[in-house]
Amino acid sequence: PRLVTPQCHLCKLDKSSDDDHPRWCNDCLNLFDPVPRCRQCGLKTLTTVEQCGQCLSKPPPWHRLYCVGDYTFPTARYIQQMKYSDKFWFSRDLSKLLASRIDHPAPLITSVPLHWTRYIQRSFNQSQLLANYTAQELGVKSEVLFRRNRATLSQQGLIKSIRLNNLNGAFTFLHRDFEATDYPHIAVIDDVVTTGSTVYQLCQLLLEVGVKRIDIYCICRTPEPSG
Repeated sequence: PRLVTPQCHLCKLDKSSDDDHPRWCNDCLNLFDPVPRCRQCGLKTLTTVEQCGQCLSKPPPWHRLYCVGDYTFPTARYIQQMKYSDKFWFSRDLSKLLASRIDHPAPLITSVPLHWTRYIQRSFNQSQLLANYTAQELGVKSEVLFRRNRATLSQQGLIKSIRLNNLNGAFTFLHRDFEATDYPHIAVIDDVVTTGSTVYQLCQLLLEVGVKRIDIYCICRTPEPSG
């Protein structure tokens, strides 16, 4: 039988055996190359820094944020196809990229929960898939720790103050017998982080049960739209 040469998903050219990723050729993989960021909030900086000025004056409740890129081409395209075109298998490819950026993995990765009404509409939670695949890549544990109590407005397009109010009381920590001494270091994963309002709420719940260090993992870390 004739062997079919796999093609790069982006440029559609034949892939080489030397390519580092099963989905993309090395030339297209360069489009995902990291840029300098603040290690704490994940926003772009001129050079990589431990804390930008904003984090020094008002640090977020997490220690480190790891991401693949901003919500731009080509990363945004795969997020959109994964969430809205039922191409959930892209979560594995994106997780592989994300895992390659994480130098000190948390022993436990958890995800941002979907409300059951949205879960029924979509039939999967993209953040939970990302958590499962990233944990597999890193050789750590993945577990659901939160429940979404109520359906909220989509965070997309909302300003930061409204995003925070929109999420007040939206989440519950599930495990009453959870021992923070077993997992003092936990990562929370979401597909896109913009203002950080969602992961902020989850960090507060983890801090309340005694978790000492929280990292944020996401595919896209995108700044708030100006104006």
